[in-house]
Amino acid sequence: MAAESCLTRNEWICGEYVSSRSDELGDALVEHVLITAGAVGLAVLAAFPLALIARRWRLAAGPVLSLTTILYTIPSLAMYALLLPVFGISASVVVCGLVLYSLTVLVRNMLTGLASVPDEAREAARGLGYGRVRLLFAVELPLSLPALMAGVRIATVSAVSLTTVGAIVGHGGLGNLIYSGMDSYFKAQVLTASVLCVLLAVTADLLLLGAQRLLTPWTRHRAPRRAPRRDTALDLADGPADNLADNLADNLAKGV
Repeated sequence: MAAESCLTRNEWICGEYVSSRSDELGDALVEHVLITAGAVGLAVLAAFPLALIARRWRLAAGPVLSLTTILYTIPSLAMYALLLPVFGISASVVVCGLVLYSLTVLVRNMLTGLASVPDEAREAARGLGYGRVRLLFAVELPLSLPALMAGVRIATVSAVSLTTVGAIVGHGGLGNLIYSGMDSYFKAQVLTASVLCVLLAVTADLLLLGAQRLLTPWTRHRAPRRAPRRDTALDLADGPADNLADNLADNLAKGV
């Protein structure tokens, strides 16, 4: 008598399920990635002008931060239900919901990053004739990248998780498999889709961390091991952004 397969026994860990449903898993994973990447990208584009408005006009900072915080407190099911009359049953509902949720983290981190830019860097750029727009894109944004990338990482991991809730409108990526597996008590499907969701979040975070390190090499600055005690204390007191600001000022003075 042939032994029963793990699918027949409905086991949690089943290699036969992965091999026989690879196309289904691949399609769900691709949809999950597209929804997450699209939502985070749109959220960055939406958060950037909001952060600039909040920084430029102090009176607008409170309403902007309060609005994004209120949006974040809305439960995901309620958020998608509110968006249904606008977008209908489509992936746009999920993407728009994720964009609204991501604004809280992104706007705050952008403001924190812009506020951390040393005044010396701004003064050096202004002294060489940098206008407001050029100052923002050539000096302030590069120096605020660590905080900005930290916000993008948090928003991305959160989006990977919240995308699964999109299964209520049929566009939840791996969430579709998780919810349908729970309805039918299909153990292998639930576990496999859940593990893929976790791996996707970890992979996205590591990729963004690698991109952050490549874009911000000055954050890896280390003081000389045998430096005098007084110089070491000064090096520790100066943050990475200050070191970059000094280099930037030197380059600007040389016309680089």
